[in-house]
Amino acid sequence: MRFRTLVVLGWCLPLVALAEDRVASARQRQLPAVRQAFAEAGVAWPPGELYLRALKAERRLEVWAGPQGKPLQRVKTFPFCAASGELGPKREEGDLQVPEGFYTLDLFNPRSQFHLSMRVSYPNALDRLVGRPRLGGNIFVHGDCVSIGCIAIQDAPIEALYVMVTEARAHMGRDVPIHVFPRQLDAAGLEALARLPGVTPEQQAFWRDLKPAWDLFEKSHRPPTTSVDTRARRYIVRQGL
Repeated sequence: MRFRTLVVLGWCLPLVALAEDRVASARQRQLPAVRQAFAEAGVAWPPGELYLRALKAERRLEVWAGPQGKPLQRVKTFPFCAASGELGPKREEGDLQVPEGFYTLDLFNPRSQFHLSMRVSYPNALDRLVGRPRLGGNIFVHGDCVSIGCIAIQDAPIEALYVMVTEARAHMGRDVPIHVFPRQLDAAGLEALARLPGVTPEQQAFWRDLKPAWDLFEKSHRPPTTSVDTRARRYIVRQGL
């Protein structure tokens, strides 16, 4: 990771000040458009609830929001600029895969070499059960247009998303969920995945376990609640509160 210092009149400006300035500048630039996007979607700002849904094949990151406990509205869609790997979950360090499954954004880096970044909480409990001994980590949604297992959406979009997520997180009092799917998981999408060259039975079983979460959200626009069955080594999905 690259680090920079700024020398002003012989003094080194601390990196923390540079980070605060970067976030403050991003907020000043992006907040009017963020407020407008929420207003156009009919959602109050800051929202009572925020939910992100990433689709790898379609290369898009959807932002959904609304009042706490109510059906959510899609507020914004950010196209991927870069995302490495193939369709399928991340199972080990260095496989270049973008994870698939149910995560949160749990750490924020205002000093990222990719402008701003938000960490995806990989590995989760299921990843630790079924992955290799060295799982890797440091999977982020970030700016710029390069990826080694991350989702890159360029600098201006990451500024807007960073503002949305950090302010919604402060308002909600908890981490924002991000659910990463290989693609739309309707019946046609699941069939398309089954026809991929080299697809394994394990991958197909994993995608079938993701489908109930997709279906629940498509039906209710409520983020599902997920847990892990440690014996069956699979996700359990139920309707969110």
